[in-house]
Amino acid sequence: MRKFNIRKVLDGLTAGSSSASQQQQQQQQHPPGNREPEIQETLQSEHFQLCKTVRHGFPYQPSALAFDPVQKILAVGTQTGALRLFGRPGVECYCQHDSGAAVIQLQFLINEGALVSALADDTLHLWNLRQKRPAILHSLKFCRERVTFCHLPFQSKWLYVGTERGNIHIVNVESFTLSGYVIMWNKAIELSSKSHPGPVVHISDNPMDEGKLLIGFESGTVVLWDLKSKKADYRYTYDEAIHSVAWHHEGKQFICSHSDGTLTIWNVRSPTKPVQTITPHGKQLKDGKKPEPCKPILKVEFKTTRSGEPFIILSGGLSYDTVGRRPCLTVMHGKSTAVLEMDYSIVDFLTLCETPYPNDFQEPYAVVVLLEKDLVLIDLAQNGYPIFENPYPLSIHESPVTCCEYFADCPVDLIPALYSVGARQKRQGYSKKEWPINGGNWGLGAQSYPEIIITGHADGSLKFWDASAITLQVLYKLKTSKVFEKSRNKDERPNTDIVDEDPYAIQIISWCPESRMLCIAGVSAHVIIYRFSKQEVITEVIPMLEVRLLYEINDVETPEGEQAPPLPTPGGGSNPQPIPPQSHPSTSSSSSDGLRDNVPCLKVKNSPLKQSPGYQTELVIQLVWVGGEPPQQITSLAVNSSYGLVVFGNCNGIAMVDYLQKAVLLNLGTIELYGSNDPYRREPRSPRKSRQPSGGKKKRKENPEL
Repeated sequence: MRKFNIRKVLDGLTAGSSSASQQQQQQQQHPPGNREPEIQETLQSEHFQLCKTVRHGFPYQPSALAFDPVQKILAVGTQTGALRLFGRPGVECYCQHDSGAAVIQLQFLINEGALVSALADDTLHLWNLRQKRPAILHSLKFCRERVTFCHLPFQSKWLYVGTERGNIHIVNVESFTLSGYVIMWNKAIELSSKSHPGPVVHISDNPMDEGKLLIGFESGTVVLWDLKSKKADYRYTYDEAIHSVAWHHEGKQFICSHSDGTLTIWNVRSPTKPVQTITPHGKQLKDGKKPEPCKPILKVEFKTTRSGEPFIILSGGLSYDTVGRRPCLTVMHGKSTAVLEMDYSIVDFLTLCETPYPNDFQEPYAVVVLLEKDLVLIDLAQNGYPIFENPYPLSIHESPVTCCEYFADCPVDLIPALYSVGARQKRQGYSKKEWPINGGNWGLGAQSYPEIIITGHADGSLKFWDASAITLQVLYKLKTSKVFEKSRNKDERPNTDIVDEDPYAIQIISWCPESRMLCIAGVSAHVIIYRFSKQEVITEVIPMLEVRLLYEINDVETPEGEQAPPLPTPGGGSNPQPIPPQSHPSTSSSSSDGLRDNVPCLKVKNSPLKQSPGYQTELVIQLVWVGGEPPQQITSLAVNSSYGLVVFGNCNGIAMVDYLQKAVLLNLGTIELYGSNDPYRREPRSPRKSRQPSGGKKKRKENPEL
C-alpha cells in the first residue's frame, strides 16, 4: 500500500520548511532501490490555517456586566478586554478589544443593537451588534483624564463620562465626539467642601427629569446638577465614602451605599441629612448607639413594585466578625431580609425588571449575579429566591478539567440516548420558570455530523457534551467516585502517596461510541469500565480486580558487547495470577517486614450500589502497593469491546484484562517486553536508523557503543 506523506505540510505549519529540506537531502543520499514510492504532493502549508472557531466556558476574569431589558441580551466584559454576549440558550458571541485592556463598564443602547464599552486604558468604544459579527463603529480616547464611570440614559443620545479628577464630560453617541459641555468638580461642589471630592463613582439622571443629573463623588458628596442652568440644585454630604447610588422610580428619593456598611436614604429636597440610615448586617447596640461598622456595601439597587414593598438589593456589607463567611447578596423586601451565599466573589450584579422605563414601577423579577467563576440568576418572584438552571456551557470548569477527548461522526442514535438519560438527572430546587435571558436568534448552520466532547474532571466526574452545533450542550454527567468509600476524617484518607488531593481525578478516557463501552483511568492508579444501560439497577457486589504491576530488577548493569541483561524479577510473577473478583479490597495491609503490601489506593464500597440509567459500573481494576511502594499512575489505556478486553500500562509494565470474565490475561513488566525469555525478541532500535543501507548495520555490530 502506498503511503501519503504530509510531513511537508506539518512542517510548514510549525517551523517552516527547514526540517523538510534536511529530510530531502537524506533521501537523495539513499540508493534508489531502498526508497519507498511516494505520491506527489499537491497540498502545501499555505493551504492550511489554524484558527479558533468557537470559545466555550466561563469568561476568564470577568469585570463588567450589562443587560438590554428589551432585546433580552446579556453582555460580560473581562480584564483581558474580551466581550461575551449571551442570548437564548445556543445564542452566544465572543468579541475582543485589540488593546487587551480591562473592561471597566458596559452600557447598552437599549433596543438599538449597540453597546458602549469603557476600558481601563481610558478609551470608549461603540459596538454595532446588528451585524452578523459585532464590530467597533467608533472609538474615543481620553488622554488627560482617567475614566471611572459612564452613564447612558434610556433613549438618550448623550453619554455622561465621569473621571478620576471629578469632572464629567458629555459625549454625543451618534457622532461619538465630545460635546464641549464639561461639569467641573470645583463648580459642582463649590463651598460645600474645602478638599477635592475624589473620583466620580456614580452618574444618573432623575427618572422624572432628564435635565437633573445626580453625581456621586467617592468622598461622600452627592450633587444634583441642573444641565440647563449649569449649576447645582442641591448638595448632600455624608462622612463616609460612597460606593454606589440608586434612584426611587418617582425621582423624590435616592439611596447611597457607604464604606462602613450603611445605607442612607435621602429626600431630594432635604439635603441636610438622610431621612433614614440602615445598617443591614450591623448589630444593633443598646442605648441608641450607632451600630458597629461593617464591610463596605459595594453596590445597591432600589426597585419598586405596584403590589408591595420595594426591593433593596445589595452586595457586601457583612459584619467584620463573620470571618470565613462566603460572599453574599442581600435581598431586603419589606421586613424580611434574605442573605444569599455565593460560591465565589461577586464581581457585579443587575436587577432584571419588567420595564425599561426608569420612571415607572420597576417590577423586578430576577437578579443576575456575575461571580468570579460563575453566572447566577436568582428568581425574585418565588419564595426562598431559588436560582434558575443555567443553560449556558459555563460549567466546563465547575471542577478543573484534567483530560478531554473529542469524537466525530458518532452514531446518530448516540446523542439522543445520552440526552434521554441525562434529562433524568435534573437537580431539584431550581426555579420553575424559563430562563429569562432569551434574546437573539439561532444561526442557520446545519449539523454535518454528530460530534461529542467528553471532559474528565478533578472530582472524578465525566461530562458528555454535544458539540455538533456552535455551542456546547451538556448531555450527561457521570460521577466515577460513587463506587468508592468516602473518607470521613483525616485518619481514613486514601492509602495513596500519588496525590495529596483529588484522588478521583480522571487522567485518561477510552470510549467506543459504537458499542458505548466506556473506560477511564484515574490518578489513584484505578481503572473503571462502564456499560451503557437505559434501566436502573442495584448492584449488590461491585466486581473488582487487584493487579500487581511492579517489577524489581536486580543487579542490572549497562550491557557491554554481547552481554545479555539478567532476567527481571516480577513483583507478581510473569505468569498472570489474578486475584478473584471481590466486593472490597484485600484486608492485607502489610507484608512480613511491616511494609504496606497488596493494598489498593482507594476502597471500593462493599454495600449495594444503586445505579441510575446511563453508564453503570462493569468492573473496577486497581493497582496495589508492592513492598511498601505505591503503584505508579496509569499512562496508557485502551478498550476493545469486540473482544471484551481492556489494556492499560504505566512506567512499570502493561496488563490486559478480560472484563467479561473478570480475569487478568497478561501482566508484563516493561523490560520483559524485550527480555531474553521472549521467543520473538527484538532489540529496540530507532526507526530512522533502520532505513540506512546494510553497511550501516555492520558498523553498529562492530561498535558496542552504538
